[in-house]
Amino acid sequence: MRAAFFLGKDTPLSIKEIEKPKLGKDQVLVKIKSAALNHHELWMLKEQTESMPGGVILGSDGSGVVEAVEAEADQYLIGKEVVINPGIGWGNNPAVQAHSFSILGYPAHGTFGDYVLISKKQIFEKPEHLTLEEAAAVPLAGLTAYRALFTKARLRPGEKVLITGIGGGVALWAMQFALAFGARAYVTSGSEEKMKKAKALGATAAFNYKDPEWTKKIAKEAGGFDVIIDSAGGSQFSALLEMAYPGARVVIYGRTAGMIPDISPKTLFWKQLSIFGTTMGTTDEFLSMLDFVHRHQLKPIIDSTYSLENIKEAFTKMDQGDQFGKILISVD
Repeated sequence: MRAAFFLGKDTPLSIKEIEKPKLGKDQVLVKIKSAALNHHELWMLKEQTESMPGGVILGSDGSGVVEAVEAEADQYLIGKEVVINPGIGWGNNPAVQAHSFSILGYPAHGTFGDYVLISKKQIFEKPEHLTLEEAAAVPLAGLTAYRALFTKARLRPGEKVLITGIGGGVALWAMQFALAFGARAYVTSGSEEKMKKAKALGATAAFNYKDPEWTKKIAKEAGGFDVIIDSAGGSQFSALLEMAYPGARVVIYGRTAGMIPDISPKTLFWKQLSIFGTTMGTTDEFLSMLDFVHRHQLKPIIDSTYSLENIKEAFTKMDQGDQFGKILISVD
C-alpha cells in the first residue's frame, strides 16, 4: 500500500510503499477512498518536534469501504461505505476530553494512505446522500463546528451568529449548520472573493477584517451578535467581544492569529459574556452531527482535490490560506 509518511518537523512528506496492516482485536481495515486536509496536520508539519522513528502516516479525515474485520461477529461490516470519527479515546466526561485523547494521524497512523487500520468503534455508516468523496470532508470540521454551535453556544433559531475566517472547513460547516437551524449567519474574511461566495451560500452579510472600519461597519449593519464562533484569536479577539450582545456566547476553536492580548474584564462581567474553548467532540456529538447533516441533506463545500502523490501541493495551498472549503486527497 501507498502512504504519506511524516518524519519530523520541516521534513517534506514522503510517499512510501509498505505492507498492508494486519488486523488486531476489534479492528477493521478500511480501504480509503478519499481523505481531507485539516490545519491539525499543517501544525504538525510545522511544529511537531518529537522524534518519530520510521515516521507516521498523517491524516485525520477519511472515508472508504470496509475490506476486512477481525471478529467473526463483524463480518456484516465488510463492503460497508463508512466515514471515520478521528477522535480517539474521548473519555467519560462529555465536558472535556481525557488526557489520553488523541486525533487519528498521530500517534496512530492516519488516512493519507491506501488503507487505515482502526477500531470498529471509530467507523460510522456514510450518510446516504453523500458520495464517499464528500463524506471525507465531514468528520473533523463538522464535529468541531457542531459542538461549538450546539453544545457550547447552545444556538437558538433566529439568533445572529458571527463566524470569523469564512473559507475554512469548520467555519463553513458552522455557517451551514447555523443557516439550516434557522439562525442568521454573518461572516468575516480578508478576501472579497470569499465574502461573495459566503453571501451566495446564504450569509446575511460579510465583512472584511482588513478594512480599518470593519468594526464600525458591523455595528452599523448588524448591531451585534448572540453567538460568535472564532478560529483565530489574536489582537482582533477583543473587538469581537465589543460586538457581542449582553449575555452572548463566544466560542473559539483555533489560533491562526496567535495570542490574545488586551481583554477588558469590564466588558466580560458587565455584558455577562461566556467564552468557551472547544476541540473536536464526543462520539454522541459525532452521531448527532451526522444525523443533522443527513436530516438537512447538507453537503460540504469542497475547494479542490489532489492525488496522494501531490499531497505536498495540497498542503502548500492550505498554508497560503486561499482555499474556500475542504481540500481533499483522492486515494482510490
